[in-house]
Amino acid sequence: MSFSQNAKIEITKRKVGKPCCRLAACYGIACFGKYFDNRGLVLQTETEEVAKYALKAFRYFAVEGTLICKQRPNGAIYEFSISHPKEVEKMMKLLDCTGNEPSLRIRSQLLQCSGCLRAFVGAAFLCGGTITDPEKTYQLEFISNRYNLSRDFEALLAEHEFRPRRTQRKGTNIVYIKASECIEDLLVFMGAQNAAMMMMDQKIFKSTNNKNNRLNNCENANNLKRDNATRKVQQAILMLEQEGILGDLPQPLQEAAQKRLAYPQYTLAQLADSFDPPISKSGLSHRLKKLEELARTAALRRENV
Repeated sequence: MSFSQNAKIEITKRKVGKPCCRLAACYGIACFGKYFDNRGLVLQTETEEVAKYALKAFRYFAVEGTLICKQRPNGAIYEFSISHPKEVEKMMKLLDCTGNEPSLRIRSQLLQCSGCLRAFVGAAFLCGGTITDPEKTYQLEFISNRYNLSRDFEALLAEHEFRPRRTQRKGTNIVYIKASECIEDLLVFMGAQNAAMMMMDQKIFKSTNNKNNRLNNCENANNLKRDNATRKVQQAILMLEQEGILGDLPQPLQEAAQKRLAYPQYTLAQLADSFDPPISKSGLSHRLKKLEELARTAALRRENV
């Protein structure tokens, strides 16, 4: 299974609780499916979990679709569709559309909160997204045949500082991100924390090999160990922030999190000295380990929900 498929499966397992966020997920499926108009909706995917996710998302709003598997020489294709006239009518009413719009644009009224945005972007990736294996290169893409939709989507991602770009490839609109840090942040944003961590680990692995080719000494090994530890702490902080936990933590832990994100290049000693007044390395290390522990606890709690 590819890195891209694993990321998608992880996103499908993310819990979407609020009705407005569930609606945003349905909207993302509609926008980035194979087609969405007055005939209904069709989504085709190589990942069975994605098709089941779409079926479940619309079923929550009592809109029933069908899911079939089509065998092809290069592998199975799973197709989710809503085509029965009564179900199409319910879907259009749900998304406040007619199916006859001359151009599909992103409607901000269907994205009511930050959770809605995460659900919408995550669904867009499930239906029209792909990501290259980080062992080869860094690129995440959203593919669509709809020009205005792609323009709106690029603007949406840019507004949240994911640094997207847009191009066309054989008549298809591509919104893509090449900066590895932005891809990692977007994976976390969509609910694929494990994929983001794997990507970070791969970057560290590449960095290790490249640096070992240039410098084979103890100082280099220590630097890599520090970078690895820093990235793990940063990932823990981002996860706590996404789950809405960070703002409720004691002030010393919040300050340590803010410092670590603000100065990723600092050693532990340098970071400890940046406090006013400075604190000890052991005290700062204890705070950072506490943040990692809280993130692991939050991840386990979410998996068990």
